[in-house]
Amino acid sequence: MVIIVFKDALLEELKKRVEKWEKECVQESLKRRPERQKEFKTLSGIPVKRVYTPLDIQHLDYFRDLGLPGEYPFTRGIHATMYRGRFWTMRQFAGYGTAEQTNQRFKYLLKEGETGLSMAFDFPTIIGLDSDHPMAINEIGICGVAVDTLADMEIIFDGIPLDKVTTSMTINAPTPVLLSMYIAVGEKQGVPMHKLGGTVQNDALKEFIAQKSYVFPPEPAVKLVTDVIEFCVKNVPKWNPISISGYHIREAGATAVQELAFTIADGIAYVEAMLERGMDVDEFAPRLSFFFASHNDFFEEIAKFRAARRMWAKIMKERFGAKKPRSMWLRFHTQTSGVALTAQQPENNIIRVTIQALAAVLGGTQSLHTNSMDEAWALPSEKAVRIALRTQQIIAHESGVANVVDPLAGSYYVEWLTDKMEEEAMKYIDRIDSMGGMIEAVKKGFPQREIAESAYRFQKEVEEKKRIIVGVNEYIDENEKLEIPLLRVDPEVVRVQLARLKRVKETRDNERVKRLLSELRKAAERNENVMPYVLNAVKAYATLGEIMGVLKEVYGEYQELIIF
Repeated sequence: MVIIVFKDALLEELKKRVEKWEKECVQESLKRRPERQKEFKTLSGIPVKRVYTPLDIQHLDYFRDLGLPGEYPFTRGIHATMYRGRFWTMRQFAGYGTAEQTNQRFKYLLKEGETGLSMAFDFPTIIGLDSDHPMAINEIGICGVAVDTLADMEIIFDGIPLDKVTTSMTINAPTPVLLSMYIAVGEKQGVPMHKLGGTVQNDALKEFIAQKSYVFPPEPAVKLVTDVIEFCVKNVPKWNPISISGYHIREAGATAVQELAFTIADGIAYVEAMLERGMDVDEFAPRLSFFFASHNDFFEEIAKFRAARRMWAKIMKERFGAKKPRSMWLRFHTQTSGVALTAQQPENNIIRVTIQALAAVLGGTQSLHTNSMDEAWALPSEKAVRIALRTQQIIAHESGVANVVDPLAGSYYVEWLTDKMEEEAMKYIDRIDSMGGMIEAVKKGFPQREIAESAYRFQKEVEEKKRIIVGVNEYIDENEKLEIPLLRVDPEVVRVQLARLKRVKETRDNERVKRLLSELRKAAERNENVMPYVLNAVKAYATLGEIMGVLKEVYGEYQELIIF
């Protein structure tokens, strides 16, 4: 049954009134005051009309396309009461320098009212190298915390009860190792793995598309992703074993439409991989989670989040035959846009982040990280990260937007744009399907090329002043001086980290480590789930680099396709 919100007679009358308004009222207004530009577009390049009316959404079937919050297709939210029950998790991305410094920052954020931890790793850790590797020396502790062994993880979470807090870890190729370390710390605290809550990013495909911190070739990389998902479903049931990440795709230069399409396509690839492993969709799908960026185009971002929920629900139900409503939920974390931050006039970033955070909340996010004003310069200072956290708290407690579920539903523009985002994203997904799926599309360089072209177009618009960035290409302060304090990572971090790693290697049972690494290699060669073997090696204080080295020997290393 099609439910038209507006009667046919009203729509016909409205069509005549709009035509009359365009010919008379608009033309008279344009004579007095021409519009600022010939055409208005969203950041994704979608043309935007000057006004939207019921004519633009007359095709909507309320129950098919919107529904009520907590009901299929979940356009209006996955929970019936959303933030009236509890606020989103305020999860600030943190971690730098040594394990001790990261422990202090975590405790500071929890004291200031953060409700979940989010862990940043340094680049050597991200690509699976120990701190004593020759390539690591200049990156130790710089963009996140250095983690070489279980000893580091024990210090990071010292005094932080893992049964009372959830932790998100932004780690991909080395996910089996870092998750095993977290599980081992929990056991040492007396918290069994089935009581641990949190998320690992564990999204290999987006590394090839955007972030480029890949290690293994696509097929074994996805195999390791599914190892983690399967292990968590069976042993760590409260854990989100993957965060399918559009954020890095967007940060690489994708439009909102591309972010939406490529993220959902990655999700489809992981579901297919789990089904090939023999698992039932309703067994693993409820624990899948997503991660999106929130950029500056306020309404486009809100529409993107709403479209994502509806798309995923329909795909899970119609394409994969999911039966449980939770299997159709698109649960997501949001981070405000790092690439939108400017080094010029950094205080302006507070306003940008506020707009982006508000869009995420109005879009129905489950957790949120707000960037700090100084992140175009350095890792966040304590003052900057406190302001970023306070931004969320003010939105939650003072703005009133959390008191109503999906308050922008019914907006002619928002509903039209939600439909448009889904329509354009599905065109991309259909193209990817025709290539044989996302793994094949990645091998052909399709998403990489699309993102590169979008990034080029955006930068050209900025340089030609077709798109204004306040403080960068307009409203410039020629005499500007940086007046905010910056966090500097002490070079002493290198000495401390290398000394700890050396001490662990000297004091552990090296024969046991050797034996457990050999068992891991054999399991990988037999194509077994490697998680139990990695966990055993971690508990024996095998290093991240040693474990990753064994897996590289079996699976090989990825050589990137050069895209022109």
